[in-house]
Amino acid sequence: MSAFDTTSSPTAARVFARRLRTLYFVRFGFAVLWAAALFATAAQAGPVLTTLLVIYPLFDAGAVLWQIRAEHDTPRAKASEWANVVVSVVVAIALGITSSVSVAAALVVWGLWAIGSGLPQLIAAIRNRRNGGQIPQMLSGGISLFAGAGFLAMGLQGGGMIAGVAGYATLGGVFFLVSAIVLSVKLRKAVA
Repeated sequence: MSAFDTTSSPTAARVFARRLRTLYFVRFGFAVLWAAALFATAAQAGPVLTTLLVIYPLFDAGAVLWQIRAEHDTPRAKASEWANVVVSVVVAIALGITSSVSVAAALVVWGLWAIGSGLPQLIAAIRNRRNGGQIPQMLSGGISLFAGAGFLAMGLQGGGMIAGVAGYATLGGVFFLVSAIVLSVKLRKAVA
């Protein structure tokens, strides 16, 4: 059996793996650009910072929706992905509100989101492990749980260093890049 055999045909699994690879490359590029923009503007609370903080979870929700639509038919539920979409949209709204109140409040929301999105990411990666390239996603989901706890603690203590989320986003982007590269290698081997 190939690494792409799942409950549906191997061809459908390869198509999904190619789509995942593309999505992961896009998510890497977005994360790096977003992190650079946030790092450059993090010292100035205001509309630019609020906009950046709102854009990231909305992009995340859109990417997960795209992944749900791209996935080949399987009998299993996609509850973790749908939970991730809902949580990300709610967080975007919450970040829009809290970032206008204080950076510490935004850190609390970001921390809760990192925890709330890290767990579904970990579950989805475990579920998609047969498609390949999912170990970095498992690590990313696990690290999100710990990083989220750190952001939450900083925010609750009144911390105002929002630039740390730029590093968090960059690390997440690197995990997407590694997953995309692993999938590329697996796809190349499957064709050979």
